[in-house]
Amino acid sequence: MAVGPAAIADGRGGFTIETIDVDPPGPGEVRVTIAAAGVCHTDHASLRWPGPLVMGHEGAGHVEAIGDGVTGLEVGQPVLLNWAIPCGACFQCDRGAEALCERTHEIDPSALGTSRAHAGGTRLDGKSVERAFHLGTFSRHALVRAEAVTPLPPELPAEIACILGCAVMTGVGSVVNVAEVAPGDSVAVVGCGGVGLNVIQGARIAGAATIIAIDRVQARLDHARALGATHLLGAGDDDGERLVTEVRALTGGRGADHAFEATGVPALAFLPLRLVRNGGNALQVSGAHGTGSVALIDFFWNKRYLAPLYGGCVPERDFPRLFGWAADGSLELASLISHRYPLEALDRAFADMLEGRSTKSVLMFA
Repeated sequence: MAVGPAAIADGRGGFTIETIDVDPPGPGEVRVTIAAAGVCHTDHASLRWPGPLVMGHEGAGHVEAIGDGVTGLEVGQPVLLNWAIPCGACFQCDRGAEALCERTHEIDPSALGTSRAHAGGTRLDGKSVERAFHLGTFSRHALVRAEAVTPLPPELPAEIACILGCAVMTGVGSVVNVAEVAPGDSVAVVGCGGVGLNVIQGARIAGAATIIAIDRVQARLDHARALGATHLLGAGDDDGERLVTEVRALTGGRGADHAFEATGVPALAFLPLRLVRNGGNALQVSGAHGTGSVALIDFFWNKRYLAPLYGGCVPERDFPRLFGWAADGSLELASLISHRYPLEALDRAFADMLEGRSTKSVLMFA
């Protein structure tokens, strides 16, 4: 059994740092020692999910122990964790939509089993506790299914690699897998935080000719420029019409071929429909929840509206591509991380994120 610290959400909007007990891995499972974990808005939202809950869904570290039947991994091997854990056998996995795996999302858990590690494998004060996204990366030790684990290249440090497991995969994957941006296309990106900056990188990697970054914060726009944006538009309250006009002016009067919302603000979820040309792709990649409104006419003229999950991730295909792009310099990772904190400073990490002082934060484990 392993014993170590973890951030535990109470289900009422708060959390505490507690010591948890983590079992050795059972058949098909791996216990990972977490070195670093990314922090995002979804983690803050998890404070109000049914608790108690081990928080966190982005993480990297090394294999500590391997259960029976697990192949292709070795103790001590550096690894990345993937929260959309594919079973490889359900309806969605069979058709190549592994991010929608029915075992992960428990469409029919009685038939397909579960993506969780064995029941009771993680305990707080002797009582079983769940792990967010079946990972719970805000803990020193994570007990996961082997399908959640991807070996890391040794030259890619965990403190940088950890953000690949959601923010980078979501942004880049939404461009190359879902929108299928082609060389010469035009792209508009609303929101230049952790996901939006990776949409911009994905558009550059895909060969987009025009990449329009839209944000309220000049520092984020400057970062977007460094990562590949060709045009920058400042945003303010109630200026949707201005943004539509300016995007059209930059795209031959038609609108962008592809427009992405990456702010997490429900009121902006449908703005991409107004920024794209007829027959264009509008994508909401932030996971924004809540009430929004849209005029039916905004869907006219063959516009497509998509809310892709996790950039259409297929782990065996996509993570090696991301590793390769990082290795050859096409994908910038280090500059995306603006702040690092110890686990005990998670409250400060959340405050800096919510108040716009950080772009992407990482929790570091000693």
